[in-house]
Amino acid sequence: MAELLDQNEVDALLAAVESGDVGDSGDSASQPPPQVFSSRRSDFDNLEIRPYDFKRPERVSKDQMRSLETLHESYSRSLGAQLSGFLRTIMEVKVSNIEQMTFSEFTHSLPNPTCFNLLACDPLDGNMCLEISPLIIYPVIDRLLGGSNADLFIPQRPLTAIEMRLVGKIIDRSMHSLKEAWGSITPINFTLEESESNPQLVQIVPPNEVVVVVGFELKMGGRVGTMSLCIPYNVIEPVIEKLSNQTWAAYKRARGNDLLRHRVARHLDSTQLTVRTILADTTIKLSELVNLQVGDIVLTNKPASAPLTMMIENKRKYIGHLGQFKGNRAFKVKRPLDPKDRV
Repeated sequence: MAELLDQNEVDALLAAVESGDVGDSGDSASQPPPQVFSSRRSDFDNLEIRPYDFKRPERVSKDQMRSLETLHESYSRSLGAQLSGFLRTIMEVKVSNIEQMTFSEFTHSLPNPTCFNLLACDPLDGNMCLEISPLIIYPVIDRLLGGSNADLFIPQRPLTAIEMRLVGKIIDRSMHSLKEAWGSITPINFTLEESESNPQLVQIVPPNEVVVVVGFELKMGGRVGTMSLCIPYNVIEPVIEKLSNQTWAAYKRARGNDLLRHRVARHLDSTQLTVRTILADTTIKLSELVNLQVGDIVLTNKPASAPLTMMIENKRKYIGHLGQFKGNRAFKVKRPLDPKDRV
């Protein structure tokens, strides 16, 4: 049976006959270009068809995902340094994976019970979720209480009130590092709103809402555990355009030196410096130096009332006068040294 033409194909064929573009031979040139959604299209090999899962829509581009991964790699390094100093042992934190999924898939992938924390993200609307596995949270608690983690048993129960107070110190340092990392995109103040042991009881977004889950691996001695940061799309939607490699690279170039300068300055606050003041200087002969005795007077060209210079690490910094304070020699600073001063 010959294939029937629909009305669109008939109209296109009649228009081609009237314009002279098609002859009576009925060659392939007489056929109109096939439509993408036509039921009679047969050249599917030339089409680019990609599967799309409506249950797991990808709303964050690959460039934005790479920027999020780079951002949280910086967060993991900062958190590892803070926890190592707090726990007095080496704590390694690194990004293990980052992916998009629905919120229901994220909550169903978590163990029960676990340490599930809701973080408020002012000024952004909504909450982020920070989940820490019991496989690492109990060794951390044991370390804080003076244990050795040698024969530690991981209990299958929610955290007690005392354990939550100890975990709160870890969460505080995590929020501080997270604030520093996200400061490259937008200033965010993270606060702990609620902690829960059963992630199935927490519904901050609809189950089918898209979330970005950043997985971390925490290692302390022979203990290894995981940590997950759940970022709902509706939370970061106002700043999603800033998450691109170009923006991140420009920020790194513009702010990298400032961040390093502030970090070095913070660690230099407790540095000790050598401060000294030169009363006067003059020149004498070697023979006079050899024959110096107690009671001899060395004359200089500097008046007794002339100002003196304070030197810090052999650098002239201040001008003032020498005096006495509570029985000790003292130097009273008058003003900073000007490059034009001849003191």
